[in-house]
Amino acid sequence: MATMNVSLPEQMKDWVEEQARTGTYANSSDYVRDLIRRDQTRAKAIAELQSAIDAGLASGPAQTLTAQDFKASMRRNG
Repeated sequence: MATMNVSLPEQMKDWVEEQARTGTYANSSDYVRDLIRRDQTRAKAIAELQSAIDAGLASGPAQTLTAQDFKASMRRNG
C-alpha cells in the first residue's frame, strides 16, 4: 500500500484521531480510507444521476401522458 502524508489543521487532526480512538476504525488511516471510499461512491452516484439527467434533456420535449396511458403502459410492462 502506498503512503501519503497529509497536512491538517490541529482541529481536523484531533477529529481524525478521535474517530480512531472510538474503536470504529482501527487507526487514522483506516478512517481516511473510509472517507475516500464514501466520497468515491458519492461521486459515482452523482455522475450516474447527471448522466440520466443529460439523457433526459437530450431526448427532446416531453410528451403528454394521461393517467389512462400510464395505466396501460404499466399493464403492458407488468
